[in-house]
Amino acid sequence: MKKTTAFLGLALLAACSDITLPVAVIGPTGHILRGTATARLSGDGSFEASDGKLRCAGTYDALSTSPTISFPVQCSNGLKGLGTAVRESSGLAGSGSIRMSNGTDWRFVFGKAAETF
Repeated sequence: MKKTTAFLGLALLAACSDITLPVAVIGPTGHILRGTATARLSGDGSFEASDGKLRCAGTYDALSTSPTISFPVQCSNGLKGLGTAVRESSGLAGSGSIRMSNGTDWRFVFGKAAETF
């Protein structure tokens, strides 16, 4: 019931406009990229994070009701990866990890917690 209520609330909010949330991506050495994730009315979700030199971006299914989603990541330096996000019940915050093609693991947060980075 709680998940259904949260999803319906998010769906009603999304009916009014796209939703954009802050994102912080933390590399294995502590390097931080900052950006946004946007869920669109069409169901197309995307994110982008940068430090001004390195840019990483990806897409995801914004209409998925699963608390865990996977998504591809591509960076301007040629790195690619597969991310996994775990969303809080509101769908408006969460965290996860990205396994890059060079074997490194990156972490990220989105929503309110990303504002502190």
